[in-house]
Order: sequence, then structure tokens, then C-alpha cells
Amino acid sequence: MAEAAAAKDGVPGTLSPAYRRYALTILVLGYTSSHVDRNIMGILLEPVKADLLLTDTQLGFLSGIAFAIFYATLGIPIALVADRGNRRNIIAWAIAIWSGMTAVCGLAQNFWQLALARIGVGIGEAGSSPPSHSMIADMYAPEERASAMAIYSLGVYFGVMIGFLVGGWVAVWYGWRAAFFVVGLPGLILALIVRYTLVEPPRGGADGIAPEKHDTPLNFRTGRVIVKEGFSHLWRTAAARHVVIGVTITSFVGYGGVMWGPAFLIRTHGMSIGEVSTYLAIMVGIIGGLGAYFGGRLTDKLAARDVRWNTWVVAWAKIAVVPFIVAFYLTDNWPAFYIGNHGVSILWVIYIPMAFLGAFYLGPSFAMIQTLTPPAKRALASAVMLFIINIIGLGFGPQFVGILSDFFNYTLGMGNQSLRWALFGTAMLNVWAAAHYFLAGHHLKKAGSAGHRA
Repeated sequence: MAEAAAAKDGVPGTLSPAYRRYALTILVLGYTSSHVDRNIMGILLEPVKADLLLTDTQLGFLSGIAFAIFYATLGIPIALVADRGNRRNIIAWAIAIWSGMTAVCGLAQNFWQLALARIGVGIGEAGSSPPSHSMIADMYAPEERASAMAIYSLGVYFGVMIGFLVGGWVAVWYGWRAAFFVVGLPGLILALIVRYTLVEPPRGGADGIAPEKHDTPLNFRTGRVIVKEGFSHLWRTAAARHVVIGVTITSFVGYGGVMWGPAFLIRTHGMSIGEVSTYLAIMVGIIGGLGAYFGGRLTDKLAARDVRWNTWVVAWAKIAVVPFIVAFYLTDNWPAFYIGNHGVSILWVIYIPMAFLGAFYLGPSFAMIQTLTPPAKRALASAVMLFIINIIGLGFGPQFVGILSDFFNYTLGMGNQSLRWALFGTAMLNVWAAAHYFLAGHHLKKAGSAGHRA
């Protein structure tokens, strides 16, 4: 497949449309694999809790901070290398590492062993998204970028779908340890596909910009200066600053909901692991995937008329989803409707717009950060953004929900209702995120697509 491209590694040229579609598909598969391995903990929290005798706070650590702290921190130095070196090779090694460590999770006999294995998964995944974002930005022009990033972001929803569906049913049939083996090991094959079928796209080619030369050698001192400049760029560019804050709050809510959603449905509504894994796989994977794709396409279409829609599409989606959040978390005893002889709770019907609208944000957010950043620093900008959103969102989102649930349970005596109120309170932060996306659009209008310097 590498021959389908008109450019070889490091040689400027034009990538064929067929190759670009193939490369994007492979990168989506890599992103999907990362989210399978990252999110499988969500469907396995209850059996892991019962087997290893863990608290919700410990489960929040395993599904959040244990993974996120190394994932987010190592992403920045890896991005520095990616902005100067071969992004394809970095992605291939990353997939191999996180896939192997996911399988190792199935061998854990106690909390600390599982925590170390989860740290290993985070270390591997640190090398995936920043170079992938950079490669996609170099394959697709700015007017196509939100759509391309939206397609890439489908990996989140496909990953959750596969992780929940396969992980949940394998856990039912063979136990939670087998689930880690089943989802982890296939990633080793994908790593080989990335290494031997993808090529390195010319930097800046999609923007019509000649690649910048890096005259300064990369070491600790220069790396520190470059990283500082990366943080400074995202802070001083007002539109980028508000996008990062908005996507961070959204990730805080989203990771908490994804990790604890299955446990909420099992504890509060008495559903089985199999039932929850099937329905959530459909809702998050299919409905969420459609929402991510539609959100990116709608953004590209509306932004062609008014640049503010690059972020306003996300803002309005967040406002529109609030009534459904209230209904989903605070209403009990939903009646069922029947498909043939099978009853389906209206609870799942309420979840459809939550999954669809909640998925709008990824493609436009990723695309705006790439568009507002010079080509030679795009992997770094992506890594800085991911550092922020993953330390706060992935690291503390599930942890916050777990701590809040334990507080409501042990201090206020709420019992099985504690998780409901922890998730509802966290979900309402979507309104705060919407405000930042509105502000980002305001600054885009003031300064055009180049962003506004505060």
C-alpha cells in the first residue's frame, strides 16, 4: 500500500486520495485500539471490584490517574521527537507497547499490580495521538481538516463499543482477566501494519508551506524552551485557549461518565453486565460515532460561511444535551417498549441524544488546534492539549466521580444512589464547557482563521 503514495518517506510529493483514505483508516484503527484498551476498565469495574476487593476510590485511580499521569506527561517529549522525526515509526511502537501491557493487566493479582500494568498502557498510548494528529493535518487541507479529524475521532466511539461489547461478554463467559487478553493481543498485528504500510507525509504540504528546518539540536535545554513555547502559544492564542479549556471540561465529564456509566446502570437500575455492555456498545459506538462524524461535517459546512461555527457547533450541542442529562440521571422506573418479545427501557431512548450530541466536540476541537498552530509544531501543540485534557479530564474525571460517590455513600448514607448523584453533578459541567466554546468562536471572528492574540 505504501506504493500508492506519490511520496516516499521524507520526500515531498503529493499523496494520492486513495492513499490518504487508507492512511486515515489505519490511524483510526490505531486510535480505536487505544480506546479499547483504555476504556475496557469501565465495563470491568464491578467484577474487578468484587475479585480484588477494591473501593470506588481505588477503581477511580485505576481507570483515571494510573493511566493518565504517564500518558499525558510522556506525550510531550514524544511529540518533540515526532515534530523532528518519523511519526509513523513512533505510532507503531506505541501500539505495540500499549497492546502488550493491556494483556499484562489480565495477570494482575492485586491493586498495585493492576495499577502498574495500567501505567504501562498509558506509557504506550502517549505516543499515539500527537503524531497522528500531525500526520492527518499534513494530509488534509484546512477546509477538510475538521471532517478528517472527526473521522479520526471515531476511534473513541468504536473503541468504547468494542471494549464494552467484547470486554463485557468475554467477562461474562470467561472472566475479567480473559477480557484483557482478548482485546490487547490483536494490537501487536496492527503495529506491524502501521510500520510497513504507511509513509511519512511531507510536513506543511496540505497548507502549501515548505517544511521548516530544525537547526537547533534537540536536548533537555532546547526541549524545555520548545515545550514552554508550546504552552505559551496555546495560552496567548485566545481561540485556542478557550478550545483547550472547553475540551478539558468536556473530557472531565466524558471520561467520568464512560468509566462509571456501566457501574451506575448495574447498581442503580439492576442491569446485568451483558445487558449493559450490549446497549452501551450500540449507543456509544454507533450513535456516538455518527455524532462525531456529523459534528465534523456540520462544522466544516457552517464554518465556510462564518468562522465562528468552528466552535459554536460544539457549544450549541452542549446546551441542547442538558435536558436529556437531567432526564437520564434523575428519573426512575422508566417504562419499556417492546421490539418483538424483547422489552427495551425508554432510558436507552433518552441516552441516544446524549451519545449523539455529546460526540460533536472531538473533530472540531482537534482541527482548530492544528489549524491555529504552525505545521512544524503541530505534534507538540496536540501533545500539550492532550497533556492538559488528560491530566485533568482522564486523570481526575473518573477519580472525582469515585471520590464523590464514596463521599455520598459513606458520609451521607446514599447507598446505591451515591453514584447517580456523583455522575449527574459532574455532567452538568457541560454548561461551563459550552461557554468557552462560544468565547472561542468570538475570538475567531475578531481575528479570522489565524486566531486572536490576547
